[in-house]
Amino acid sequence: MGDSLEMDALWNEFHRVVNMTSAELAAWLRVSDAGETTEPLPDRAGPETGQHVLAILQKRRTDLTEDDLRVMEEVVDAVTAQTDLENEPLAEDTPRRHRLMTLGHDPLKA
Repeated sequence: MGDSLEMDALWNEFHRVVNMTSAELAAWLRVSDAGETTEPLPDRAGPETGQHVLAILQKRRTDLTEDDLRVMEEVVDAVTAQTDLENEPLAEDTPRRHRLMTLGHDPLKA
């Protein structure tokens, strides 16, 4: 990720597809990872990518690492591939919605 125009574009695209706040994502990761009788530690809840998205949401653009940029690109690509932003929401597709929410995108959110 060389120049700041690419970085600006990625930052803006990431924040467009990640439409959940860090609080919403943290809560979702805890809920999605909780078992019948157990609940994970808050900072370890959810898959690694979801945790990384949460960490990125709490950073300033100037604090991003190369690893953050890689994850941001992966999330933008994954959400874009799995969504039709023009024709959202498809509420009846719950497993798909839950996968996307793990990446910080809630298709039911306006």
